[in-house]
Amino acid sequence: MARPPLRSATIREGLVRAPTRSFLYALGLDDEEIVRPHIGVIHTGGEMSPCNLTLQAQAQHAKTGIYAGGGVAHECPVVSVSDGLSIAHSGMRFSLISRELIADSVEATTRGHQWDGIFAIGGCDKNIPGLLMGMVRCNVPSLFLFGGSSLPGRLHGRDINIVDTYEMVGKVIAGVAEEDELDAYTRNCLPTAGSCAGQYTANTMGMVSEALGLALMGSSMVPAVFSARAAIARRGGKVLMQAVAGDAPLPRDIVTRAAIENACALVAATGGSTNAALHLPAIAHEAGIRFTIDDVAEMFARTPLIANLQPGGRYLARDVFYVGGAPVILKALLDGGHLHGDCLTVTGRTIAEELGGAAEPDGEVVKSCETAISPTGGVAVLKGNLAPDGALIKVAGLKTLSHRGPARVFESEEACQKVIEARGYEPGDVIVVRNEGPRGGPGMREMLGITALIYGQGNGEKVALITDGRFSGATRGLCIGYVSPEAAAGGVIGLLRDGDMISIDAAQERCSLLVELDEAELALRRAEALACPRPPLGGLLEKYAAMVGSAHLGAVTHSGAVQWERDQ
Repeated sequence: MARPPLRSATIREGLVRAPTRSFLYALGLDDEEIVRPHIGVIHTGGEMSPCNLTLQAQAQHAKTGIYAGGGVAHECPVVSVSDGLSIAHSGMRFSLISRELIADSVEATTRGHQWDGIFAIGGCDKNIPGLLMGMVRCNVPSLFLFGGSSLPGRLHGRDINIVDTYEMVGKVIAGVAEEDELDAYTRNCLPTAGSCAGQYTANTMGMVSEALGLALMGSSMVPAVFSARAAIARRGGKVLMQAVAGDAPLPRDIVTRAAIENACALVAATGGSTNAALHLPAIAHEAGIRFTIDDVAEMFARTPLIANLQPGGRYLARDVFYVGGAPVILKALLDGGHLHGDCLTVTGRTIAEELGGAAEPDGEVVKSCETAISPTGGVAVLKGNLAPDGALIKVAGLKTLSHRGPARVFESEEACQKVIEARGYEPGDVIVVRNEGPRGGPGMREMLGITALIYGQGNGEKVALITDGRFSGATRGLCIGYVSPEAAAGGVIGLLRDGDMISIDAAQERCSLLVELDEAELALRRAEALACPRPPLGGLLEKYAAMVGSAHLGAVTHSGAVQWERDQ
């Protein structure tokens, strides 16, 4: 595939670019290096979370591979917000927003500096989709590397991870565990750098990068602290340089509708994070593809659950690595007719060609489609008068798929948290947390703190929780999030009152979420409704609230894909 002249020629060629060449000399480049392709190594490395702790080191190996492949690498760290440090307080409003900041930063550094390619490295819930979105938006030769998961901790003879600690908090509050036990979990659940160990959002999106074709096959499930990551990063740098030379497709050639469907199939097959149904439409949006929660639902409904992974199952990312990584899952889906094998990857080969040497399912961590855990995926979309544009629930591992009960309505996460901590709710309740959507929050906070408390108190499937906010990929229980339209956009969730009967059915082919009120009553409440007061926002939150769209379209903040000419 022939490429136009290098974008970086804009910053270095000609008489008027002499001062720019001075900056390149000051970076330590010589004449031969200045005329090479210039690659932005864009990563979210830093000390804001263990997910990001190893990324800068991995970037050094990527830079080595880029140089060996004939390029010059420019390290470009970008902001990242840790869900781990922002959970259950106002800081969580900045988590989803950071996805947009990261995508915008990728665009700014790539177009501002005329990079000829992007090597992106991410390791946490929002920085992975943010980097992928930026790569697709810029549409220059690009490759993504997931930073890898942490290893589990060990306590009382069994593997533990961060979710065990969240849920232990609830057990202590419930009086069924002691604080010294909580302290033991706190100190032992996360012994290494890397993303949280289960099939939560980071590992889900890491696998998604392979399913989309934007990452090297087999790269995502290698644990963050394994030395093999160095060689993967170097190989990635060389593969990227081949793409820059014109030997591979661009991101928008790779991220087609079929590729997005492949990613949905991977999420469903692994019982992955519900957040993927927010991120995949956003990635599609960057490619100019309208992909809604309805499209996600269709894929989830026709894809079997074949990976036995936490939080709904038993195993962790480390275990997937030892049975062959994400390619084992993707190959099983391909063999079962649930994957588009003709989609292109960053190497220029099709995904079917890349999966040619993948291992067979081991039968325990990963099963074949013929012996699937469930005939449909581990995540379901519900619709009804309470969520006309859809809502999401993770059904993998759930014993109870239907519920009917009275609403307990809270106007914010904080108001709900106080009641949950005091155990001021009853089995059978439907706990409603509203004004936490993309616009209403703003920022669409996730409710892992609340759901883990409920589960730890022994009520995980005795109550239901509904919100226009998000849930963590680590959430389990009868938890329904992403309700669209949100309260701030006039959604029915904003009209609910304590005692309203709500019916949930995730067991049927068409999953439903209904409030037992007729249209006349809803119209009356709508006429009487008052906006929920909130303090002035200012700064980033104000800008985000003014621009963000609905969750069912990915909560995006701009109008869509643009095919830019070469920036001059």
